[in-house]
Amino acid sequence: MSELSIFVDESGEWGKLSEYYLITLVFHVQSTPITTHIEKYERHLTDSALPDIPFHAGPLFNGHDDYEGMPFADRKRLFFAFFTLARNLPFRYVTFAHRKSMFDGDRTRFEAQLKRDLADFFLSHLHEFQSYETIKVYYDNGQQIVSNALKASIDYALSKEAVVYRDAQPKDYRLEQTADLMCTIELTALKFNAGEETATDRKMFKDRRDFRKNYLKILRRKQF
Repeated sequence: MSELSIFVDESGEWGKLSEYYLITLVFHVQSTPITTHIEKYERHLTDSALPDIPFHAGPLFNGHDDYEGMPFADRKRLFFAFFTLARNLPFRYVTFAHRKSMFDGDRTRFEAQLKRDLADFFLSHLHEFQSYETIKVYYDNGQQIVSNALKASIDYALSKEAVVYRDAQPKDYRLEQTADLMCTIELTALKFNAGEETATDRKMFKDRRDFRKNYLKILRRKQF
């Protein structure tokens, strides 16, 4: 049975805490194995005396949550280890990004745009998506605005019978963690391009040139 998994993550929220809102979809064909890559990554963590913490870019960058008290040097090593895993994993991705100020605080307008983004994407690749017998969508239902857009666009563009929605906790799926990484990379690209990068961005990636050369260009080879 041909099966496609879609792992979804978002960056941002509808309130005032973020300038941008991004949704990233990571696509993995189930018949393509990933176990060897994951085992190699986990072995590297053990050999390097690094903790196997489920990857979460925001807390890792800022030293919060499970990364609290961890030296920056170790957090950067963890980031590069997961980046190396991601560059080797067989997946494709797409990210939809918007500056929230373009919607003048109108949440309904913004949600409609997200639905259009997703539906247009699925329709433009309809032949490929229809070739799978089963499509499983993994999202942790963290934000209702994303859940609404996903369900509406997928149900509109694809056969409902082919789609299975599953609650996905990032700690349980390396590919869900990969969606988090891709969201972070695309958000960082937006910030560097607009001259809005933070001190933490510069500490992690140095500058726009190094970020594009060493991270962005490598991972964008996986764009859908």
